[in-house]
Amino acid sequence: MACCVLQITGLIFGGIGMVGTLAATVMPQWRVSAYADGNIVVFETIWEGLWMDCISQLGIRLQCKFYDSVLALPPPLEAFRALMCIAVILSIISFLMAIVGVKYTHRTKEDPQGISIFILAAGVAFLLTGILILIPVSWAGGSIIRDFYDPKVPMPLKRELGAALYVGWVSTVLLFAAGVMYCSF
Repeated sequence: MACCVLQITGLIFGGIGMVGTLAATVMPQWRVSAYADGNIVVFETIWEGLWMDCISQLGIRLQCKFYDSVLALPPPLEAFRALMCIAVILSIISFLMAIVGVKYTHRTKEDPQGISIFILAAGVAFLLTGILILIPVSWAGGSIIRDFYDPKVPMPLKRELGAALYVGWVSTVLLFAAGVMYCSF
């Protein structure tokens, strides 16, 4: 009975982690404009993501623009895009493997070895997905914090951590938890 509860809990954590991975990849709020100056009235908020930049004017009007050229992107952004796309694909595959493993664990008792290998593969895939998400999210967060406290960076270019980074970190924790649950069988 405890085995079933852990499998279902791991499946829920993996599903939420998969959705969070997709959301963090698509969200434009990786870097958000910072207003550390004495200005009280803020007319624009700038969001920078993996795929587009957005400007929100007075919280009413939102304009987004996809990046014009893939070749003009900085190398870290290209690497972040690649890692997050691989993580999305791997999270979907690992979630599907977990569904199949959980589904056939309860039906077939004559071949537990085949099912346990399937569940172990899903657990390893969840752990690998968590690592693939953790690298670009933490790297982007570190560079944002470093630039924010760098006195050489002008105030209009300073950015804060965006919501997509927090979604990525939570997804990483959930995928790690799902991976550990499936690897423990």
